[in-house]
Amino acid sequence: MLYHVGIDLGGTNIVAGVVNESFEIISRAKLPTARPRSAREILFDCARAVRQAVESAGLSMDVIEAVGIGSPGTIDSDRGVIEYANNLDFYDVPAADILGELLSRPVHAENDANAAAYGEYLAGSAKGAKNAVCITLGTGVGGGVIIDGRIYSGFNYAGAELGHMVIEVDGPECTCGRRGCFEVFSSATGLVRMTREAMKAHPESVMHTMGEPGGRTAFNAMRQGDSAGKEVVDSYIKYLAAGIANVINIFQPEILSIGGGVCNEGDALLNPLKEAVAGEVYTRRGQKNTKIVIATLGNDAGIIGAAFLGQEK
Repeated sequence: MLYHVGIDLGGTNIVAGVVNESFEIISRAKLPTARPRSAREILFDCARAVRQAVESAGLSMDVIEAVGIGSPGTIDSDRGVIEYANNLDFYDVPAADILGELLSRPVHAENDANAAAYGEYLAGSAKGAKNAVCITLGTGVGGGVIIDGRIYSGFNYAGAELGHMVIEVDGPECTCGRRGCFEVFSSATGLVRMTREAMKAHPESVMHTMGEPGGRTAFNAMRQGDSAGKEVVDSYIKYLAAGIANVINIFQPEILSIGGGVCNEGDALLNPLKEAVAGEVYTRRGQKNTKIVIATLGNDAGIIGAAFLGQEK
């Protein structure tokens, strides 16, 4: 049996996982990214994590068919070059070539959100779909689009930046420089910002008794009958539904998967979200509509997707 290795390169940690042909992670290794460092130093540790994961699985590199790396930023997946990753301070880094030399295996590189979407398509919430969109609600809003079983990244490898479509003209400023982006309202960061604003406007809210505001504060307050908490949740879901309806209207995927910590709210998020989206999508009177689901693989999605990037190519 041959195996694959996926690397999830993040701003905080490097995680490598050995993945079998059933898309199961059988071992993993984790090292700190330890920024700021040179690209070569970080990629050297990526290779070290790969070797550690392979050794932990009781295997040798001889049975590793290919290695893939998912990285933040704009990735030229044809050449395996990380063109720009601002949080890593990478510019035109030939990651696939460097790792290939260190590991003596074929190496593929892709944007981390695209790799995670591919993982969900292969083995998670979007398995069995021909076309799928995966959205991650984290510090920002990440997106990955699968069309006919292939990752869509545009002619310049910067496609599927779904978080940076504007849903409120002249809204709050986004880190990208635009105003009113989907990310501003629907990221976990946006949810916390709206919670803080509601707490300031409602000194009587039970949210003031819950410590430092987080992504669950408004939901927890809503469950206690707090009107300010419910107002935040309703507003958050309204914006999230608007962005998701836009994405569905553009791509019409069979499955749209959402992930991130806020999805731990389960039906408290999903049921009203589905209802709101159903009233906004262009196909609302049609017989076929996109199924909205919660992502199932969590952080494993990026490792599994990266591991099989060679298959996608």
